[in-house]
Amino acid sequence: MGREFLELFETWANSYDESVGGHDEQYREVFEGYEAILNTVVNKSGNVVLEFGVGTGNLTKKLLDAGKTVYGIEPSKAMRKKAFEKLGGSVSIHDGDFLRFPVPKEPVDTIVSTYAFHHLTDEEKAQAIEAYGKLLRKGGKIVFADTAFATDEAFRQTIDEALERGFHDLAEDLQREYYTTLDALERMFKAGGFSIEFTRLNKFVWLMEAVKQ
Repeated sequence: MGREFLELFETWANSYDESVGGHDEQYREVFEGYEAILNTVVNKSGNVVLEFGVGTGNLTKKLLDAGKTVYGIEPSKAMRKKAFEKLGGSVSIHDGDFLRFPVPKEPVDTIVSTYAFHHLTDEEKAQAIEAYGKLLRKGGKIVFADTAFATDEAFRQTIDEALERGFHDLAEDLQREYYTTLDALERMFKAGGFSIEFTRLNKFVWLMEAVKQ
């Protein structure tokens, strides 16, 4: 459920915003166009949004500024603290993860997440999508932006390139977490009752826009 990475996020909370701002050379391409990526997710979202992996609240703030109602889910206490400092009392953020979370009392029309779905194994991803298919009404959407790869070969090439450039932290990250392929994701979304479109947003990140059928 991604909670095996919780300790990482407890320590990363204080420097996360610097990382997404491009201060770490190894991850600069991962976060290239970060603000535009968040804006794309906001623009694709409906009015009542369930957000997984709030982190320090960067996407949450943009959703709120756009006038949307947001229910946030974040397993890291340190990240929730940073988000509350940034957002004040303007948002509801609960302890939870992609598979275990409090369900909002009002109907949700969009489920969003950025840079987080890869913390789940493919089996867990499929379980989560199936659960969201039951939560959303017809026409409801999942809008995720996350690192994924067109093929297994592209994934291996990316690891090799990172090692050649001396980006050992990035290479280790790519092999430690649960990055997957577009074909695998397409099968998961279709099995969960969604149509799915992928749009590449940078070298690493793809927009996943799925509509409940």
